[in-house]
Amino acid sequence: MSPDQGLLVTSFDTQTVPRGAIPQHIAIIMDGNNRWAQRRGLSGVAGHRAGVEVVRTILEACDKRGVKVLTLFAFSSENWGRPEPEVRALMALLSRYLRREAEKLHRDNIRLRFIGRRDRISTRQQRLLERAEQLTEANTGATLVLAIDYGGRWDVVDAAKRMAIQVHEGRLQPSDIDEERLNSELALGDVAPPDLCIRTGGDQRISNFLLWQFAYAELYFTERLWPDFDAAALDEALQAFASRERRFGLRGSAETDDLDARFGENA
Repeated sequence: MSPDQGLLVTSFDTQTVPRGAIPQHIAIIMDGNNRWAQRRGLSGVAGHRAGVEVVRTILEACDKRGVKVLTLFAFSSENWGRPEPEVRALMALLSRYLRREAEKLHRDNIRLRFIGRRDRISTRQQRLLERAEQLTEANTGATLVLAIDYGGRWDVVDAAKRMAIQVHEGRLQPSDIDEERLNSELALGDVAPPDLCIRTGGDQRISNFLLWQFAYAELYFTERLWPDFDAAALDEALQAFASRERRFGLRGSAETDDLDARFGENA
């Protein structure tokens, strides 16, 4: 048996995952920080602080398991509608994370990227984002993508606007616009789309996150609140992913075998 066949056995877990069944790109909707804090009699800010600590744990776990890209829904376009003290606290936590983690990510050869609007955050935070991206842009390990002031509808509209400008300026013909071209204009146009979307907190929706990119992503929902999500919970999601057959609109192997048995190989 060649090294590329068989099972991939993790050194940190007794479970086994078929080689090739590890998602290369995971996107996570990190939900449940406020509820986690409320159940403990803490402020919502305390829940968000606890959630920030989990980011490091899950990033390290993904890197060990061979996940190449981790995209986290850190702050949605709709989050601006939350109470102002909570928004200020979230922005402060973002700044703290960038100041504290950028150098460590760089030492670990992790590339840090941001997607979403930047015109509605402070100039100081914009500089922090740019500095962190520039510091880590040449790194060749895993990639951490933080979606900040991001919305899936905004992403598609923004891409359409930029293509419309290109058409108006004569740099693009309408006939050249297809799925591949539109995808290239999206915020994550330079990376493969997520294979797996994980949402913590119990809700079963994607909440305007990566609408285009989730076309064929496997969806995994868990009741665990984000501050309680750990490496073991990630492994549960990976096992669920490995058990699914991704058909991408084609016939599954079981369906093909059944048709071949009934009608012959040319069915």
